[in-house]
Amino acid sequence: MKHLPIKISLFINYFVFAILLNSVGTVILQVQNSYGVTESSAAILEAYKDLSIALTSFLIASFIVRVGFKRTMLAALAFIGIACLAMPQLPAYWMTKLLFAVTGVGFALVKVSCYATLGLVTKNSKEHVSIMNFLESFFMVGVLSGYFIFSAFVDDSNPQSTSWLAVYYVLAVLSFLAFALLMFAKLDESAAKSSTPKPLAQEFMDMILLCIKPLILIFVVSAFLYVLIEQSIMSWLPTFNSRILNLSTSLSIQMASILAAATALGRFTAGFVLQKFDWFRVLTIGLLAAALLVVIALPMAESVSGELVTTWGAAPFAAFFFPLIGFCIAPVYPAINSVILSALPTHQHGSMAGLIVVFSALGGTTGSIITGNLFQAFGGTTAFYFSLLPIALILVSLYVFKRSVQRHDAENESQGLTQTGGQL
Repeated sequence: MKHLPIKISLFINYFVFAILLNSVGTVILQVQNSYGVTESSAAILEAYKDLSIALTSFLIASFIVRVGFKRTMLAALAFIGIACLAMPQLPAYWMTKLLFAVTGVGFALVKVSCYATLGLVTKNSKEHVSIMNFLESFFMVGVLSGYFIFSAFVDDSNPQSTSWLAVYYVLAVLSFLAFALLMFAKLDESAAKSSTPKPLAQEFMDMILLCIKPLILIFVVSAFLYVLIEQSIMSWLPTFNSRILNLSTSLSIQMASILAAATALGRFTAGFVLQKFDWFRVLTIGLLAAALLVVIALPMAESVSGELVTTWGAAPFAAFFFPLIGFCIAPVYPAINSVILSALPTHQHGSMAGLIVVFSALGGTTGSIITGNLFQAFGGTTAFYFSLLPIALILVSLYVFKRSVQRHDAENESQGLTQTGGQL
């Protein structure tokens, strides 16, 4: 109970940014309708979001410990609240790009701070991986909520309408409420500070040097591939529902929430399962199940009739079945993040969290842009078949990652070293 207030605060902060960050799929569909943007051009929105995340994380991750995790998260919430208020006042595509750039900067600050804070409020590696999955599952609850919040502001009778922009007033209010909650939560950050403080330039170089360690390098590849899979599907599922399954705009957005719900449930379930079973076995089973689901579900989409669907009851089975891929792949990201953080001393968690965010963002951008161009050139079904390739690659990378973690643990034991947070 000692750390309960700050844990709740972390969950709420993640919830707010989940809605904003993962609205990109909905907004990709809406800018095509409202501003006449093409699929390949709309795919660039992912880059505005993810590249700003990557750049911000790369530049400031090693400095956040000095600023303070709590102060950093407060600044991010204030920043995004103001940006949301400005969005409806400037209804243009360039403002949409700017909003996602601002969202990316804010999320980078919050995610690095949240990940680093977990090492301060958990007792061991088992609790760390469990809380990590619960945190990421709550993130998906935010994503799920976002689909329904956005769809409530969509005007199906006038697809070109910009009435949906009013949703950002609601998001601004949520941001300021999260700011107030965090303001009153207490957090002792002393354990995150190195006993021998280094110059800022040296701390930055230490973060860069982390990348060349074999264990970190294979982790980076695994994280990149996972986010490539997740974001390519999540960002383009509303468009897939609309263009391929012939759902109405609001229904396309609402039914994309099944993916978020499945992912949230998968991570929530994993929070319990990973306390009892080996993480590599759980992730391997999930990824194999995901590949099987792709092979079964996508052919269903090819046989859908051309009639417009406006209700959940009339939606084709593929609209319900394919998003279940979220449940299968859900545990991968939080589990591997927890494994790598648990293998490092607490004072390195801030820098490692920065690298996690950087390469996750690059994976998200790559996946969305590739999928957007495949969608435009070959159609949505072919674009989603593409996910089978990174699924196969991540199975290989996770095996190598597991072996690297085992070697890392063995070396530490032979040297008589004890890593903060224990080992998995």
